[in-house]
Amino acid sequence: MSFNFDLLKTDSDSKARKGRITTSHGDIDTPIFMPVGTQATVKAMSSEELEEINSEIILGNTYHLYLRPGHELIKKAGGLHGFMNWNKPILTDSGGFQVFSLSDLREIKEEGVYFQSHLDGSKHFISPEKSIEIQNALGADIVMAFDECPPQPSNYDYVENSLERTIRWAERSKEAMDNDNQTLFGIIQGGIFKDLREKSVKEMTEIGFPGYAIGGLSVGEAKKDMLETLDHTVPLMPDDKPRYLMGVGTPEDLIEGVMRGVDMFDCVMPTRIARHGSIYTSNGRITIRNATYKEDFTAPDHDCDCYVCQNYTRAYIRHLLKRNEILGVRLTTYHNLYFFIDLMQRIKDSIAEDNFLSFRENFYKKYK
Repeated sequence: MSFNFDLLKTDSDSKARKGRITTSHGDIDTPIFMPVGTQATVKAMSSEELEEINSEIILGNTYHLYLRPGHELIKKAGGLHGFMNWNKPILTDSGGFQVFSLSDLREIKEEGVYFQSHLDGSKHFISPEKSIEIQNALGADIVMAFDECPPQPSNYDYVENSLERTIRWAERSKEAMDNDNQTLFGIIQGGIFKDLREKSVKEMTEIGFPGYAIGGLSVGEAKKDMLETLDHTVPLMPDDKPRYLMGVGTPEDLIEGVMRGVDMFDCVMPTRIARHGSIYTSNGRITIRNATYKEDFTAPDHDCDCYVCQNYTRAYIRHLLKRNEILGVRLTTYHNLYFFIDLMQRIKDSIAEDNFLSFRENFYKKYK
């Protein structure tokens, strides 16, 4: 199995850590942000542009790719790497979050989940074994165990029963793995209940995985509850394995997660808000569609050296967005992803220089 994790440095005044993940498609320097390519594409971005902004790994979505174009077709194309012309590492989720978000379109059983497609109402079934089969066909470097992601709010009994099932499904996911070129991560659940998070970490580490994800956060709970759950959960996780916080990702979330010892992040936020006319800047998030930028001929972010900020103005991008020109969304997306990846690079540099907390303080002074 061509997977390895080396912990290279831990910040002396926090739990922030710098590491390196080795895969057959290249190295990943952590902490890392992974752009989300739900449909085998990071929306509005080409693979070449992702390389330009130094993206080291992207994420694909098992549920959506299973429904269309189908995992068997992608397998014939040489897996996701060949299908989308991406030669760096890929992580695929298990499909669990999307299936469970279907709510009244699915039925959970011990054997797996029966559900109807949100596209055409057709009936489907995904089990831990089926999820691994799909991810095997997709050919990702890192794949996820099939889990149940309980919504917030959920009562204690529901979350406990869900967790017990997730543990059983993790064992089945591991048993179904038969591809030495892929690495399976286990997922820690338990809602915002500390004892259930403890139980999940204990059971998952006993099963044994090369890496562990923290699931079930940023699903409706208060930010304070999310951070308290991280404060309690992350120190229980193995030091010598990568820690992945699933689906969480504003700039503040990345900084607070890193400070607590998280290594990997993904989120649709930078691409989603880009499509709605907003961008992240060193001074905070702005809605560039607003009239206030109609005659603003300055760079989208005055402190950014990405291609967009070096060549285009707020007024021009606003014009494109207001006219529904495709280029407008391409430019906001490019910038937002660059902003996230550059932020993670600066975080890595601060850990290497042993001044992460100083970096965090200075970032917040400017970021409003």
